[in-house]
Amino acid sequence: MFDGAMATFEKREKEKKRQKKQEEKMRKKEERRANSPEGGLDAMMAYVDENGQLTDTPPDPTKRVEIDASEIELGVPKREKIDIDPIHTGVVDFFDTSKGFGFINEIGSQERYFVHISGMLDEIGEGNKVSFELERGPKGMNAVRVKKA
Repeated sequence: MFDGAMATFEKREKEKKRQKKQEEKMRKKEERRANSPEGGLDAMMAYVDENGQLTDTPPDPTKRVEIDASEIELGVPKREKIDIDPIHTGVVDFFDTSKGFGFINEIGSQERYFVHISGMLDEIGEGNKVSFELERGPKGMNAVRVKKA
């Protein structure tokens, strides 16, 4: 009997608290409504002007510009095909025959490219003038199909 009376008392207390919370919520809502300047949604609106800046005034219809949707390019622009001679010329700057690699300085651009013994057609040494092609390697562009010029 004692447990039943406690359970009922707790239920009534919880109900009173819930009711009190609901009344407090309604009171705050009415208070916000009474004190809000200009009221609601219009006060929260923001517009973007013709320069891309946020403003609180609506856009001027006389400054409206029509845009052709077909001119809008989404994504990365298409690459234009550029005909570049795939064969480059350069001078062997460094070559270690025991390790099988070296570097070639390209004539004209001063770019430096890695070369491995597996990418050579002729045997080369430091100071040799060579012609080569480029391929992307794991750490950048590599000289391949290297031969003496």
